[in-house]
Amino acid sequence: MSNLRNKVQLIGNVGQEPSTTNLDNGKKVARLSLATN
Repeated sequence: MSNLRNKVQLIGNVGQEPSTTNLDNGKKVARLSLATN
């Protein structure tokens, strides 16, 4: 399987503090709300 990498740059204002979750495989996920115009 080839290594694929996508890049996205979002610019805006964060609505709340991001919440982080630790997954079973040791990785982390961050969730946040973002206001853009």
